[in-house]
Amino acid sequence: MGSNIDATITIFTEFYYWVTIVFMFLIHIGFCLYEVGASRRRNHLSTLMKNTMAIPLVTITFFFFGWWIYFAFINGPGITGGMTAAPQATPWSPLMGAHLSGASAGEDPAATAYWHRLNGVFWGAFLLFSITTASIVSGAIIERVRVGAFWLIAVFLGSVLWILDASWGWHPYGWMVKLLGYHDAYASGVVHAIAGGAALATLLVLGPRIAKFRPDGTPRDIPPHNTWLVCIGLLSIYTGFWGFYAACNIPMISPAGIVDVNGAAGQIIGDTWTATTIYLTPTTLSAITFNFLMSLSGGMLSGYIISRGDPFWTFSGGLCGVISASAGNDLYHPIQAMLIGAIVVAICYKLHFWVERRFKIDDAVGAVAVHGYGGFLGVVVAGFMLWGTPSSPFAGYAQITPWGNFIGAAIMFALGFIPTYILAKILDGAGLLRVPPRVELEGLDFASNEAMLAAVAEVAAAEKAMIK
Repeated sequence: MGSNIDATITIFTEFYYWVTIVFMFLIHIGFCLYEVGASRRRNHLSTLMKNTMAIPLVTITFFFFGWWIYFAFINGPGITGGMTAAPQATPWSPLMGAHLSGASAGEDPAATAYWHRLNGVFWGAFLLFSITTASIVSGAIIERVRVGAFWLIAVFLGSVLWILDASWGWHPYGWMVKLLGYHDAYASGVVHAIAGGAALATLLVLGPRIAKFRPDGTPRDIPPHNTWLVCIGLLSIYTGFWGFYAACNIPMISPAGIVDVNGAAGQIIGDTWTATTIYLTPTTLSAITFNFLMSLSGGMLSGYIISRGDPFWTFSGGLCGVISASAGNDLYHPIQAMLIGAIVVAICYKLHFWVERRFKIDDAVGAVAVHGYGGFLGVVVAGFMLWGTPSSPFAGYAQITPWGNFIGAAIMFALGFIPTYILAKILDGAGLLRVPPRVELEGLDFASNEAMLAAVAEVAAAEKAMIK
């Protein structure tokens, strides 16, 4: 790895991203607790397995093509150029495995050495973003969707759509950054708005749960069966978000290492090493610690006040507060992050219930509001708050503007909504999207519960016979 300092930085970076992956797994523990707590007892096992099995399915597909999409489509393609080569991200590459070999024929030795140590942890961090994006949809559609249909949507969203939008707007050379000045440091739009769009599209086709709406069209409340479990799940998601935020940064890089796609130096000069965002613009872990906690607190306070102390919306408000400030939390003042978190949460709360009444959308956990509306508004707000700030360290890239971020937010939401709506319509037309009414009324766990009760009864009868 060259000099001792290079070796130290490389090993530190490898361990840094590995730790973020461990933290981010808490997000999925949280989603499982959250969804099981929100569902009724007759649907617990199905709800748990539906979300859990998205992990291996998205992992395998992300290995085969998701990681390659991130590097291959930074130009659109056809907007700022064609497809780009990504030899380190193809599933047959020797760099996609356990090895410490030398450079392969025709490959740059320095680049190969870099990817040998870091490819797996970078892939793992992005994979956890992918699974998170898919899991956001999972909660919204509980208690009525066929698990196979959700798994298809999860793979499509996690291994194709979200990583495509990341290539466009969350890569230092992405065309949206270059032409629009798009800025979304901690993925308000890149993860949350696209997932909210996909969730809304699925809900429109799927329809509400049986008995959700009264004959006059007004919604009934279907409360979580276990509110404290929902809240513990959300606390776990908060904890996992620390890893999410850290994984959006590069922990240590020298100005000499900040170069554009053609190898030209960036505009950050000097000898001081720095941490950067995904866009290679300077930031620090201290900055995001201030802003994460302040946006979380603003969101929780707002959620508590506007919902009159409802635990579900208090905790959801905290999550929405973080999401709404994430686009600009590398640059906001902590008080700005707090106020953005508080104001956007109030708007999203009102929007959730208005959309529910007006369009008969049954979002079981408020995912569209918390992630979709919160993420969209977060990107738009960042465009205004950071207006005129450089979006990139590279010459010729657009500055951050309200119109650039608004267009970017619309692209993110639409990229989740339109393709997922088409897929959901195809599944629905084939009778593969929603469970039959009888299954929904009996519960998705009916067959497994019957088998379990029969097994318990058989063992009890055998034990009783032995006593005689």
